[in-house]
Amino acid sequence: MSKLKALVVDDASFVRDLVRRTMRSQFPSIELHEAADGRKAQTLMGRERFDLILCDWEMPEISGLELLQWARGHSHYGETPFVMVTSRGDKEHVVEAIREGVSDYLGKPFSPESLGKKVRKVLGSQLGDDGQKASASSDAFRQSADLLTGGGRSQKKETPPPAGESPVESGNAPQPQTGKPAGGARGREATMVDLRFSQATLRGVLRAVTLNDVRVSARRDDAMPQILEQAVVDVDLGDRMARLNGYVYQLQAQEKDPDTKFVQVVVRFVDDDPQKLEDLSHFIARFQG
Repeated sequence: MSKLKALVVDDASFVRDLVRRTMRSQFPSIELHEAADGRKAQTLMGRERFDLILCDWEMPEISGLELLQWARGHSHYGETPFVMVTSRGDKEHVVEAIREGVSDYLGKPFSPESLGKKVRKVLGSQLGDDGQKASASSDAFRQSADLLTGGGRSQKKETPPPAGESPVESGNAPQPQTGKPAGGARGREATMVDLRFSQATLRGVLRAVTLNDVRVSARRDDAMPQILEQAVVDVDLGDRMARLNGYVYQLQAQEKDPDTKFVQVVVRFVDDDPQKLEDLSHFIARFQG
């Protein structure tokens, strides 16, 4: 059996590094290649044949969805497993990608275990012993996808999934700091944000935000994140939610007492997407106002 080749596409080097380390640990026989954006991915895919594409959705120039559309129209990649790795779990985005032929989803932030499960699931028998289990999992995804799309990519009518079902499994160099931290007006209502990690979500009070990082105070929880763990910061822009990717840069108690009930979490951003930077700038402006 020839060696399988996988292409990892993400504009954040931090995320590419996480995927690379996980893949090498769990699938040492798979040959890994990387692309920092969709255009570079197209160049690599035109030069050689890949057996698996792990691709971010939101990237500059060519998005993950556009790369998926290009791949499905290419003779070599019409059926190649294509996994969208994204923090966008909204139903309309899921439906759009399913109709374009995405093989599966992996939600950010993800754990090494969830990434491994997705790879086994979409590659199936190509990985040998895990083929039967992967095939059953793929059937489950297709059934869930049919619930959303009405039975296939050609269908336009959408059918809401039953309660509790979703095809999205929960499961980079930082930007240079610009300007002063946004402190917010004294005495006004607290701004709340959600920090999503691979195993839990932490809701807290926003203390400061810059183009480089965000500082949040939250109640101490049993499922606390780890330093360098992936994180997605959900912020409300009024007309929509922005989902900013990052990692835990700092985690500390707010008081000297070891039994303190509150912690301060600093998440450093890793997105290198102009749209994400624009969203972040709007959020900073709202917080300062």
